[in-house]
Amino acid sequence: MINFFKYQGTGNDFILIDNRSGKFTHNKIEFAKKWCDRRFGIGSDGLIFIENSNLADFLMDFYNPDGSQSFCGNGSRCAVRYAIKIGAVSQSEISFEAIDGIHLAKLIDKDISILMKDVNEVNSIGEDLFIHTGSPHYISFDEAEQKNIIEFGRKIRYAQEYKPGGTNVNLVKTISGNHIKVKTYERGVEDETFSCGTGVTACALAYAEKNKLKSGIVTTDVRGGRLSVKFESYANGYRNIWLTGPAEYVFEGIIHDSAK
Repeated sequence: MINFFKYQGTGNDFILIDNRSGKFTHNKIEFAKKWCDRRFGIGSDGLIFIENSNLADFLMDFYNPDGSQSFCGNGSRCAVRYAIKIGAVSQSEISFEAIDGIHLAKLIDKDISILMKDVNEVNSIGEDLFIHTGSPHYISFDEAEQKNIIEFGRKIRYAQEYKPGGTNVNLVKTISGNHIKVKTYERGVEDETFSCGTGVTACALAYAEKNKLKSGIVTTDVRGGRLSVKFESYANGYRNIWLTGPAEYVFEGIIHDSAK
């Protein structure tokens, strides 16, 4: 029997398992594929194991529904919320280890804020942009494509130039000054998701790049709610990038799975 918890951050939902004891002996890739399935499993946009770390308060071991691994912004915020619940951390300023290194996190009222890695490169692709924020993201402001995120996303996600890993794809619509709306097609999920933390971060920085912003906060609406990205620019990139938003408990249960 395996105890699990379900959390969501602006509609991006995750299965979380406390594995600090190291007792989990299943194949993590196959386990994620099975239990992230929305028809034959629990259903989620990813599965996260909370592990011990020698470098930070805890290790967030994240798997996409297809078993692949990447950094996940919303998953990180949910992992922090869960780590607080199980007593893996006690202080208001938190550190955690992820696939791309060490991140800091903090509580801001009811929200969780995480420090993203510096972005040292922004690539232009015609009128579109490509930014890596722990996961790769293609960003388009093309109004004509706004209703076709799945069709548009799949075409770019599987394009030859992004093989073998592929890329996430985002469509951005400007609402007003420093306020945007984002749709994201996520690789690994292979569909539009209600929210994507690394995608929101990439889109906020793309907005800053197009509008030549030196610093500030970009408010971002997604299908599942609202996130904010605080940043400052330097040289050819961005630093002090904080992704902030809700991370909420949904339910908990027990998995009966004897597969190794």
